[in-house]
Amino acid sequence: MGVFAIAAPVAARDTIGIYQGWGAFRDASPARCYAIARPVMAGGRSSGFASVATWPKRGLRASLHVRLSRERDRSAGVTLTVGERRFALVANGLDAWAGDAPSDRAIVAAMRSGRSMSVEAVGVGGRPFVDVYALSGAATAIDAAVLGCSGG
Repeated sequence: MGVFAIAAPVAARDTIGIYQGWGAFRDASPARCYAIARPVMAGGRSSGFASVATWPKRGLRASLHVRLSRERDRSAGVTLTVGERRFALVANGLDAWAGDAPSDRAIVAAMRSGRSMSVEAVGVGGRPFVDVYALSGAATAIDAAVLGCSGG
């Protein structure tokens, strides 16, 4: 569990469960739940993570958020790949997410059936990088996070 303690945001209150490479957590205030993992291979030096959050008060359910392992060049895009599916993400310097709810649903569906996921970007200075995530346990952790916040 040590890896997940580091990967989980500081405000994490309760561990819902650890599912292979993914953890599920619940924050008490504000009430939100999320599945989270660190990359198995990071293209940068800082700590990155991928999470799928359910945040009832904001109307979010299974919403993707990626913290890149390094600062990206703001003129370059961010692409998430699961198997043969490629998704363009919306991003700022270190954070990336799906552009809309249908994209979130498609990404999470791909994650559920995929073996690995990669997030590609170009770093500041023009050097490309890739963060790779194993998806073993992701579907179970996502379901646990959704259930963890089902009461609001």
